[in-house]
Amino acid sequence: MLPCEPDAEAFEENYRDALGFHQRAQQFQREGQRFSLVFNVGAVALERYLVAMCHLYGVMPLNHNYICLMNAVEAVVDFPPALNKEIRSLDFIFGICSLEDYFHGVPEEADAHRVLAMCGAVSKQFDQNKILSVRATA
Repeated sequence: MLPCEPDAEAFEENYRDALGFHQRAQQFQREGQRFSLVFNVGAVALERYLVAMCHLYGVMPLNHNYICLMNAVEAVVDFPPALNKEIRSLDFIFGICSLEDYFHGVPEEADAHRVLAMCGAVSKQFDQNKILSVRATA
């Protein structure tokens, strides 16, 4: 996968969305909302973080499932292997790999904590110098 030019506008939109969904998921967790709500909002935040990273580096995933997003991101960012594996595993939790037998169980407390930990870890993977560089050329 060859990188193209970063898309500053798309990066900003997705990064802003990621931060907002991440903060909202944390708020829901603090308020004692349902674990499924925390998990689902956190999962959206994680997707938006990964899409933002793709736009920051000018790589486009084949799809927006976690495996495709990680395939694109790992081509341009050195992701910790354990985090990479953890993110990819979400496709199996969501049952995304099978359209005929789609099953999405009810996320539990551990799932909510896990997705928020992934969001926190991914948010730290952003190179602030790269962000400044892309913003300067926009």
